[in-house]
This record gives sequence, C-alpha cells and structure tokens, in this order.
Amino acid sequence: MSGVVLMHQDIPAQFAAEERAELERVVEALARWPRLSGLLRYMGDKLSSGEVDHLNEYNIATEVLGRSKTVFNAAEDAIARVETHRLRKRLAAFYQSEGKDHPIQVSLPAGSYVPVFIHQPAGAVSPAPPESDSPGTGRHLLRSWNYWVPAGCLVLATLGVYLHFRPESSSVREKSVASPAPASVSAPLAVEAASVPIRLLAGYSGPPRTDSAGRVWNPDRHFFGGGGWRRDPGFIARTSDPFLFEHSRTGDFSYSFPLKPGVYELHLFFSTPMRSSEGVSTFSVWINGKPVLEGFDINADALGDNIADERVFLDVSPDKDGLLRIGVSSMMGPPTLNAIEILLGTPHKLLPIRLITQTTPFTDRRGQFWHPDNYFMHGRLSAQTRPILDSPDPDLFSRERYGHFTYAIPVDTRGRYTLVLHFAEFYFGSGASGNGGPGSRVFKVMCNGEMLLDNFDILKEASSLHEVTKTFRHLKPSAQGKLNLTFEPIENNATISGIEVLDEAQ
Repeated sequence: MSGVVLMHQDIPAQFAAEERAELERVVEALARWPRLSGLLRYMGDKLSSGEVDHLNEYNIATEVLGRSKTVFNAAEDAIARVETHRLRKRLAAFYQSEGKDHPIQVSLPAGSYVPVFIHQPAGAVSPAPPESDSPGTGRHLLRSWNYWVPAGCLVLATLGVYLHFRPESSSVREKSVASPAPASVSAPLAVEAASVPIRLLAGYSGPPRTDSAGRVWNPDRHFFGGGGWRRDPGFIARTSDPFLFEHSRTGDFSYSFPLKPGVYELHLFFSTPMRSSEGVSTFSVWINGKPVLEGFDINADALGDNIADERVFLDVSPDKDGLLRIGVSSMMGPPTLNAIEILLGTPHKLLPIRLITQTTPFTDRRGQFWHPDNYFMHGRLSAQTRPILDSPDPDLFSRERYGHFTYAIPVDTRGRYTLVLHFAEFYFGSGASGNGGPGSRVFKVMCNGEMLLDNFDILKEASSLHEVTKTFRHLKPSAQGKLNLTFEPIENNATISGIEVLDEAQ
C-alpha cells in the first residue's frame, strides 16, 4: 500500500539529493539503450536547474534526439512522443524487476515530459504508472509524499478549498469579481504556489499544446464561474499561434493563481467575442480588486474583427493570502478571455521582446531568445534563407517579411521603449538575385503615426546581405498598449528581418 498522492501545481526548481541519486541509478541501468538514458538524464538536468518549461516536444526533439532546429515540425515528426513512450515503458519494467525495492521510484506520468519521484513507505511497492501512446507536453508534477494523511484531514482540506474558492451567486457576481477575499479567510494549505511561467488556454480542456516558440500551453484551471466556448473556425490576424484564440472563457468569471511572493508580468489574450444583440461587447478586468481595463471592447482595442489582441501588465503580485486574482465582469454583452500568461517579471520593467521573421525560434550567441514572427498583419514571409555576411549569428536575420505591412507589439502602457530594427537587402545589389542598386528599394517606417525612417534605402548604407540596424528611443505606446509599426513602400517592397523592444526603465 502506497502513501497518499497529492497533485501539486508547481514543479520545484531542484529536487532532493536522494531523488537525483535514484535518477542517476536508473540512467545507468538504461545504458544499454543510450537514447533513452540520455533522454532521462536531460529531463533530470532540466528539472534540477529549474528549467522545466524547456521540457517540451520541440526541445527534446532538437536538443536530445538530433532533429534540426530549423526544419523540425512536431505535427509531422512524432519522435519526441515515441521515445518518451519507450522511456515510460522501460521505467515501468525497471521498477517491476530490479528496482522494485527502491524506496524512491522515477516515473513519467502520461501526458508529461517531467520526471516524477514517488516516495514509497517502508515495505510498499507502488503500482506501475499508466501508459499512453500520445504524451503531451504538460508541466504538472504528481508527487507522493512519505507521510500519511488521515482521510478526515483530506475531507477537511477539500472542504476548505471549496469554501474558499466557490463562486458567488449571480446576484453578487460582479462584486465578488472585483473584491478580494475576506481578510479572515487565508489561502488553504493544500494549495501550493504554482510553477512560473504559467500559460493557460481559457475555456479549453484538451491536452497541452505547444506554440511556435516551443512553449507549452495547458488546459484551463484556477477559474471560477463563466463557461467555455469555442469560436467558429476561421483566420485570426496578428498571431503566429492561432490555437491560442480557438477557445475562450465567457460570462462573469474569475481566476485565482497561488503564487510565491514576487513581481510578475501578466499577459491577457483576447479575440473577437460572441456578439451581443447590440453588436458591442464591453467588460471590465480586475487584478486583486483593482480595475485595469474598464469598458474594454476587444474589437475597438484590436482595430477590427478576427484580430488577436494582447494586453500586458507589469508589477503584478499576489495578494497577502498568496493568490493573484483576475476578475472579469460584464458591462454590455458577454466578456471573453482566450489565454493567460504569467511570467516572472522585473520590477517596473518589461521583459525584452525580440522577434525574427522566421517560423522557428532562435537563441543567439549571447544567449538571447528570439521569438518567431508574430503580431504582424499583411506582407509576406520569405521562403528562402540567405545567411548574413560578416555576422556572428549569420542565420539570425537570414529571412525577411516584405511588402506593405504592420506590427502591433503589446507593451505596458506606462513605459517608454527603445525600438531596434534589423534590416538586410536580400534581392537587390551585387551578389543578390535581382537587378538594380541603391534606389531600387525605398520605404518608410512609422511608429504610432510618428515617422521613424523616411526614404530609407538599405543599399545606401550597406551592400546586400549585410545587416543594417536602426535604433529609436523614448517611444510612447498607444492608449491600447501597443507599438504600432507601419512599413510603407515608396519604391518596391518594404522589408524587415528583426525587431527588438527594450524597456528604458533603470
């Protein structure tokens, strides 16, 4: 008979020495299967270093199993899922034979790439873990503890969680969304701080999903009230990850996230809501009882239907009881929310935003992470890769978005930002495929209506296949929390290869 198993919302940054020792023993036992032992060691290293968010299908395939970072497509190549399934079976077999008496056992729950350590009471043997042919990329840790919890305590803990978190009746739901819990009610002991980053798909109940940057988005949880809704299939502009906007939570609802004390950066994702009879839907959003969006209209904020919208909030912290509460209440028509992202933040300073006009992420030689192209509307992404000459990272700006296009990059409304634009000429000039020289490509770049570059000609400043960088400081975001960039052709197409947004706060 095994000890009581508790579900936790966090994954520890490091695990105990005896757990690490057990993992090493298993790695050695699997040495006859080098690929599986290497995969388990990689998982253990990421767990030990607190990088569990890196344990996803993309990273496992490219960093452990030899797939190319530039061409790997998880939808077509199931190698990470297949090898993880093999590892799960080998672990189960090991603990049914030579490892059956080990007091600590390593397992991989179905739907996860994160190792689990099961502490067995003296003389107990736990059943083999369930298996699945289709593991997802979930990040939740199922861990059993080597102490006993009486059944009565479990009942009381469950009742305490319900009493603390149960939604209010509809007659007072707007008040309950806006107001923190009474001071006399503390956070229940059974709820531990969640692991950050947190990425949730509101209104979604399926398996975890992985975005174009290799980040894992989990099904909805921590919510109270409202209901799930799936939009009709169709194109959504300004996103490279349309699945973020396929589902939503609607109605009056709230979220309560148990977090460790600290400063966090909150991202909320919206898209066109279900339309009310008046054709307008407005609502309010609250953080720990304080309004941050009032009379919010997604279509007005995004400037149209079927356009992804993202709002960013700095300096977000849990309340005194350890809970970060996000409330949504209706004004006219049903509120809607598509996704939530909570990141460990820097006080008063937005985390850097780095975009490259490519379909896969890139980490440069300085260790800076560049997100695949996002937040754009119109233009085209080049299919051909042309490495930049005389560059320490020749593949970093090796492609382009070209045409007449815009970007709407979300930032906190209170900041001032430095914008760094990276250009290269791939078509015109010596050594390129097109004819012509200086004057062949001329265009404008504007930010929130302010002219940044006029009659800009890349070839006047550098030869083809060489990077040209332009930096602009003290940019103020729009009232909607965006840096709206417009790339407007004068002669032939405008072009861009990389965009950086850096908060100027010290």
